[in-house]
Amino acid sequence: MSSEYAKQLGAKLRAIRTQQGLSLHGVEEKSQGRWKAVVVGSYERGDRAVTVQRLAELADFYGVPVQELLPGTTPGGAAEPPPKLVLDLERLATVPAEKAGPLQRYAATIQSQRGDYNGKVLSIRQDDLRTLAVIYDQSPSVLTEQLISWGVLDADARRAVASHEEL
Repeated sequence: MSSEYAKQLGAKLRAIRTQQGLSLHGVEEKSQGRWKAVVVGSYERGDRAVTVQRLAELADFYGVPVQELLPGTTPGGAAEPPPKLVLDLERLATVPAEKAGPLQRYAATIQSQRGDYNGKVLSIRQDDLRTLAVIYDQSPSVLTEQLISWGVLDADARRAVASHEEL
């Protein structure tokens, strides 16, 4: 493995770890010692080669597809403007699937495209909300109220949607 490739791979590993709010020692604790902080740190710095098997195991530990860790794969949302709508993924997981299934699948797709696996929140654009409104056969403002009632969107989302509908 080339030194540059190892550094790029390490940068992806570090990005996923920090998105999940984990320190190197946090990884060691969460994995109950399976992943030593010094080893993960050396992978992240590109100082130590990681085998395909270990990379797959680390991806599984982080809950991300292996391809998200490989250099040369750029998350699709990297150049987006700052979002105004933030989905609470932890609350979304508590909404019954018969109600939230389409939203859960849509959110999972966005996470995959962006390489965003923090698992707690997900920023969406106004275009995403309009697409979801079509899926749910509702206007964006009605869907916003529904998502607020589920606790998935903060009440401040009303202002973002209202200001965008005025344009």
